[in-house]
Amino acid sequence: MGPLDHPREEYRAGTLEVGDLADGPLQAVRRWLDDAVEAGLPEPTAVTLATVDADGRPDARIVLLRGLDDRGAVWYTNRRSAKGRQLARVASAALVAFWPQLERQVRLQGPVAPLSDAESDAYFAARPRGSQLGAWASEQSEPVADRAALERQVVEVEGRFAGGDVPRPPHWGGYLLTPEVIELWQGRPSRLHDRLRCTWVAGERPRRDPSGWRVERLQP
Repeated sequence: MGPLDHPREEYRAGTLEVGDLADGPLQAVRRWLDDAVEAGLPEPTAVTLATVDADGRPDARIVLLRGLDDRGAVWYTNRRSAKGRQLARVASAALVAFWPQLERQVRLQGPVAPLSDAESDAYFAARPRGSQLGAWASEQSEPVADRAALERQVVEVEGRFAGGDVPRPPHWGGYLLTPEVIELWQGRPSRLHDRLRCTWVAGERPRRDPSGWRVERLQP
């Protein structure tokens, strides 16, 4: 395999200044996410979730953000999955969002905690029934003989809950990453990109407080 040569892109879509974060970096991230949604980008809420396994090796996969508010970033998953087991051992993670059409990237790092049962129940109840059944049928991250075996598991679950509501599995729920570091990146010409790193320095105060963040411009 040779080098991955391809034409270089000149990033010219926008700029990023410290003043753009006057109301706080979480609010800025939310604006960027809203921009991606409004631009019609495919899967605008898709982010890379990075964790570490029992041997300290990094592990990463794509998840869909289902919340971004004053507390931080929220997603839902099977807590018995590889990522769920990893977070149970090391309750810290990183999230990365990249919107190439807007020439923007966001990174969040911080501790992770399970959401309350009430919040997980409310989200699960709003999911399509097929997704609810799949949460029961799939032993996520475990081997399966073939596709047919997985489909038989779905049929069994369909029969179990026929004619009634599908409750949330006890092993399925949400997580909240409370950011301690947020970095916003805006592509610029000649690879002289804008990078702003925001570090939380205010202890237990709400993350929505812009005065609790130390903002630094980083060299690209």
